[in-house]
Amino acid sequence: MRILGIDPGYERLGIAVLERTLEARPKESVVFSKCFKTSPKLEFSERLNLIGEEIIKIIKKYRPKILAIETLFLTTNQKTVMRVAEARGVVIYEAARAGLKIFEASPPQIKIATTGSGRADKAQINKMVKMLVKIDNQKGSDDELDAIAIALTAFAHLRN
Repeated sequence: MRILGIDPGYERLGIAVLERTLEARPKESVVFSKCFKTSPKLEFSERLNLIGEEIIKIIKKYRPKILAIETLFLTTNQKTVMRVAEARGVVIYEAARAGLKIFEASPPQIKIATTGSGRADKAQINKMVKMLVKIDNQKGSDDELDAIAIALTAFAHLRN
């Protein structure tokens, strides 16, 4: 089974496709990951359009069954939160339109699933992600690693 993990954003969107092999000991592996960037020089509506097109392209190429996406947490910068929410909406819309099931996880749920602690910091999460799945050490922006962590959370949830 394949899961599309998304760390939502409108400037940087973490994208990862993970697959679980059906061997004696099921193991998740990274099929694809990247940090998709949009230019701040573009109109916001064009940035959303580019995000939607990228999601469609990845869904068609890798054929995931589930979208795993992080829920938003409130910050003091409400303009940023609103824009990320809109980008998140585009991703969910395109995934739903393609027939994917939607799995949403909060930051504490992701921390618990990857590290065992709801208070883990970014460094601890990144270290555990690299231990849980084989990835190229040269690759792996924070956004990519977050997307992988979100997909791993979905797999852990499915296991339970």
